[in-house]
Amino acid sequence: MTTKANVPVIDVPYGHVIGNEKWRGSEIAQRLQGKIRLIFEDGLGLVDFHLSNRTCILYISEADLVAGDEFKRKLVRFRNASSLRGIVIVEKTPISDQYFLAVQKLVMLELGMVLLHVANQGEASQLITQLVREQSKDHNSNPFLRKQRSQLAEPSVFRTVQQIPGVGKTKALLLLQQFGSIHRLCNASVNELEQVVGQTVAQQIHSFLCS
Repeated sequence: MTTKANVPVIDVPYGHVIGNEKWRGSEIAQRLQGKIRLIFEDGLGLVDFHLSNRTCILYISEADLVAGDEFKRKLVRFRNASSLRGIVIVEKTPISDQYFLAVQKLVMLELGMVLLHVANQGEASQLITQLVREQSKDHNSNPFLRKQRSQLAEPSVFRTVQQIPGVGKTKALLLLQQFGSIHRLCNASVNELEQVVGQTVAQQIHSFLCS
């Protein structure tokens, strides 16, 4: 393990997730157990979960949003210090909703990172499980398997795709049928998106996810 600033570079075993020790005993950890292989480590710095050697998750809870700007400093430090692909998961609740637009602007427009929102840690665990499974299956490019997987998408993933500007239930279903996961959707080109939802919505999706 090597360290760059406060973001150590972790070697993640295939099919595993490495979680920050602070999450041991949490609802996320309890719900992930039995679904994926979860290992806890100290010294992960700013990162909450490493999904692979290149992808990690930074989790912003309702309490983080309400408490003030410390989470913003955490995200900026991560972006300045790391070449990892950071996915930011934010708890969007009736209490934290008033802060969400500002967080969305910071994460997506200013820092150029992927933002996904959940209602609680239970939904977050479903989302993490989906992301891990899809990353593991990226080794298999069989299109028939991709279509099978899209039919098994977690409800929280479907709801998350629906929240993208210009995307409702129908387009969300079409996107998941085509790409199978948020991970692949984030990496899709505008041309690939256009084939599914048309030019205008494709541009909106690409700007929202990939700016």
